[in-house]
Amino acid sequence: MPKQIRFNAFEMNCVAHQSPGLWQHPRDRSKDYATLDYWTDLARLLERGKFDGLFLADVLGVYDVFGGTPEAALKHATQVPVNDPLLLVPAMAQATEHLGFGVTVTLSYEPPFPFARRMTTLDHLTRGRIGWNVVTGYLDSAAKATGRDKQNAHDDRYRIAEDYMAVVYKLWEGSWADDAVIRDRKLGVFTRPERVRKVTHQGPHYRLDALHLGEPSPQRTPVLYQAGSSPAGRSFAARHAECVFISGPSKKVIGQRVAAIRKLAAESRRDPRSILIFALMTIVTAKSDADARAKLADYRRYASPEGALTLMSGWTGVDFSRLDPDQIVEHVESEAGRTALENVTRADPDRRWTVREVADHVAIGGIGPLIVGSPERVSDELEAWVDETDIDGFNLAFAVRPETFEDVVDLIVPELQRRQRYKRDYEPGTLREKLFGRGRPRLTDGHPAAQYRWT
Repeated sequence: MPKQIRFNAFEMNCVAHQSPGLWQHPRDRSKDYATLDYWTDLARLLERGKFDGLFLADVLGVYDVFGGTPEAALKHATQVPVNDPLLLVPAMAQATEHLGFGVTVTLSYEPPFPFARRMTTLDHLTRGRIGWNVVTGYLDSAAKATGRDKQNAHDDRYRIAEDYMAVVYKLWEGSWADDAVIRDRKLGVFTRPERVRKVTHQGPHYRLDALHLGEPSPQRTPVLYQAGSSPAGRSFAARHAECVFISGPSKKVIGQRVAAIRKLAAESRRDPRSILIFALMTIVTAKSDADARAKLADYRRYASPEGALTLMSGWTGVDFSRLDPDQIVEHVESEAGRTALENVTRADPDRRWTVREVADHVAIGGIGPLIVGSPERVSDELEAWVDETDIDGFNLAFAVRPETFEDVVDLIVPELQRRQRYKRDYEPGTLREKLFGRGRPRLTDGHPAAQYRWT
């Protein structure tokens, strides 16, 4: 039976996420990003479209690589101003029943102890619908904002992340027994003290001696997302992630990355099929191909090439303001993210990108592919991506918000349902159960976190 296609909405608590300049479009609601109404309306829309989740990006720091200043980022609202994504979740959870929430939190700049409590709290408030996108950061401006001279080296950040994960797994999985909380009014005992124990940890980067402050939540450990496609990122994802977010310019590139992740998972003694892989994609659709092309042409009138290169400079650590627009982009190593530059340099040896082409591409939906056409044409292409690359679904970026998601819900979802490639209803239970099946609210026994469970 053909694989069911899954959707996440790719969003951020800011103005211009991955389509800089489109906030100027007359139908765009980005100016409302700081209001709860925008987010609760979006959550209801996505649940109507049976999206698995809302994937919220985040960044601590400002995009100041382009030109060596934050001027372009501020001018184009390129992921600044940006608000905290976690604070949106309780309101959206209250407005929905099934939608999941994958929230990005950079572990490099937050101690594991208070973070673990925050995620336990969200897991309780959402009734088990929270996920964590585990990232290590990529901006020196974020490191400087937290008292450091610069960020740690790229691969060192993943070594630190391994130690961080051990701490939060111990807190979530091993501090409280399942039967610790009894709420016995007659005995006057809420929690049995003998069923709660201290977590001790002496690692290369973190030390801890404390009780976890939250009682066991529906999932204990949130659903784990990971978005790194570098060799170090893929290796980390193969050990820890349940859902992996990847980007790439073509099926050829994505297919290779999917195969690499599944191979690494098998080598880590995990079931390769226990990892769901989502590819970045942007859809521009209308009732006919001609109308969809006209809509894209309209969007491009508002796109900001400078804003796009500001994003690309931040992602890669390369100052694109110094490059000629018609210059071929060459690969260089930096301590920023690796994937974005890889996508436009050596990921596909048959394709060479100029700076101008990068700006045009990134300006609508970021570094992922763009599909334009009628519901039938778009659905054909989505099916081809899933069938040819072995991905499980898509993280859908937007051009105009929420219009992009409205078009997907009203036009693409019904067409995929007609083809029996998209669910008609949610599974009951937690986010993990909705993704992986009923009766699995917690991590599998084969996951690294399982070794820390209370026994």
